Amino acid sequence: MCGICGIINLTEDTPPDKDILIRMIGRLHHRGPDSSGYYRDDRAALGHTRLSIIDLETGSQPLSNEDGTLWITFNGEIFNYIELGKELLDYGHRFRTRSDTEIIVHAYEQWGDACFERFNGQWALALWDSLEGKTILSRDRLGIRPLYYTLSNNRLLFASEIKAIFADPEVSRSFDPAGLAEIFSFWSPVAPITAFRGVYELRPGHYGILQNNELKTKAYWSIQFPQAGSETCQSESENADHLRKLLIDASQLRFTRSDVPVGSYLSGGIDSSITSSIVSKYTGSPLKTYSIRFTDKEFDEGPFQSEMVKRLGSEHRDLMVSNEDIGMVFPDVVWHIERPVLRTAPAPLYLLSKLVRESGFKVVVTGEGADEVMAGYDIFRETKIRIFMARDLDSTKRADILFNLYPWMLRTPGNAPAFARSFFGRDLDPSDPAISHRPRWNATSAIMQMLNADLRKEMEGIDVVQELLSGMPEGHQEWDPVCRAQWLEMVTLLSGYILSAQGDRMLMANSVEGRFPFLDYRFVNFTNQLPSRHKLLGLDEKHLLKIAFSDLIPQSILQRPKQPYRAPDAGSFFNTGNPDWVDDLISEDTLKRAGIFLPNAVVRIAEKCRTVRGHGMSNTDNMRIVAILSTMLVYHHFIENDGQGRREALLPGPVTIIDRVSVRD
Repeated sequence: MCGICGIINLTEDTPPDKDILIRMIGRLHHRGPDSSGYYRDDRAALGHTRLSIIDLETGSQPLSNEDGTLWITFNGEIFNYIELGKELLDYGHRFRTRSDTEIIVHAYEQWGDACFERFNGQWALALWDSLEGKTILSRDRLGIRPLYYTLSNNRLLFASEIKAIFADPEVSRSFDPAGLAEIFSFWSPVAPITAFRGVYELRPGHYGILQNNELKTKAYWSIQFPQAGSETCQSESENADHLRKLLIDASQLRFTRSDVPVGSYLSGGIDSSITSSIVSKYTGSPLKTYSIRFTDKEFDEGPFQSEMVKRLGSEHRDLMVSNEDIGMVFPDVVWHIERPVLRTAPAPLYLLSKLVRESGFKVVVTGEGADEVMAGYDIFRETKIRIFMARDLDSTKRADILFNLYPWMLRTPGNAPAFARSFFGRDLDPSDPAISHRPRWNATSAIMQMLNADLRKEMEGIDVVQELLSGMPEGHQEWDPVCRAQWLEMVTLLSGYILSAQGDRMLMANSVEGRFPFLDYRFVNFTNQLPSRHKLLGLDEKHLLKIAFSDLIPQSILQRPKQPYRAPDAGSFFNTGNPDWVDDLISEDTLKRAGIFLPNAVVRIAEKCRTVRGHGMSNTDNMRIVAILSTMLVYHHFIENDGQGRREALLPGPVTIIDRVSVRD
């Protein structure tokens, strides 16, 4: 894993500014502390910071083809690089390194834009073709690795993180009302929108070409599902067997294609238990596992983690996280995330990646993605229940099935039946492609009632839900409703929050690379073609996954009620005492200066939090207070200031410089 950045001039008047490029690289120091480098000519400049994982000695970047006409800066891993290398050798290509980076350069020379379809990996990259005067940006299929860009003052600036783009003082910094509306509806912005006006994110599964002063983007892969009932294989046993083979191969690739040791996250749930078990059984390597524990028992999964550690025989370390720990690190967490968030869940993951790095590991395998591709979240169970209720709107007995939802929650629907029937019984139109998500989106968007009147006026006419639904693939009306819910979850929450706020940003904050076997594109393509009942049989989530790996996972974990990863929210800031930064951020003066939230509304909810010390609050109020605090932190870090962080540094060494500017600046 690495950090990438660059500047492409749209005119030939002056070369890219070297000082800005160096500042951009410095702001990505945490993504690649092992080395750095840049390439610059009269039109283009590419920067890189390296976290050495593959080819530790000769894999420095930026890197070029043999004659120095095609240059790359690359963040990620191409796991099938060995197989691609053999194929390219047969075509006559020759290599100077053992890195997957050089494979990309030759693959582009051989196959052009079609090369991205051949990659099995996780990546964000930029290629500069000096002969054609063309820049190519590309991002992996599911958005595991980030890539942002802006077109400003006749230049394209791109980077792994927005703070690097803000290293250029000429780039304006303000909130994008559409981006905030998406965050306060879907929990995350949906690419290409970001939280900042004029800064965009390359869509997952897309590449972009900048030529003749115009950036055009094109999909090379998309999330697709079959017409309900037309799935090619209906056999549960055959599908379970194939699923097992695919996931074992995906896990082996991600564990063995590394020149440094690889550890594993272990949450105590099915997903990480399976990936850890595969590594233990099929790689023959010693296994090091890491877990988060919570002092608050409502969130702790320690007993299940201990059971899996005993079964695996792994060398294990866990991290006990308190509410106070979360409150203390939350400003740093938001600095890395670069957008408002509605949950504190990223904070413990930030602390866990720090433990991993301090243990001497740079790479971990995790179970992210399984819930989205195997219908593991409660929202998919909600979808089936809401469709069931919609078939007989007058039936009260049909609504009783709601009480099977969220057994892990203190505020389970069974404890508030009238509210549950009212909440889940709204908007029951079976033809609505978003019937699955409207309760969540409507509840989340209540945050916008607290926004400043001027900002709310700017949001008038912005219908983020309709914009999202208008982008659904042709033929989605024929998909199973659970598949439509999966598409919505993968396009919004997976890439924008799970893989970003909880994934890449929290791992790379401490220079750790995450690898995700469940997001191997072969596995995703296969699971997307499964009959819906093989993923969610009745209300049994991940049904086929449980069958496929029943020999590796104890029944106590296979049959445990689904408990998503969560962390204390309001209780992290209003418990035994506020963290010092809280009162400063929500003071009346600061709120008025920012012009984002209504000061009186913030005072009311803050007082409520203090009174109950953050305990027993509704889901909506928990989201509101975290949204307020994180938004104000983003304002402080990136709008009042310019994104300069406590880790900004000179170029991490050793440094490789290739400067081909013909007229010195």
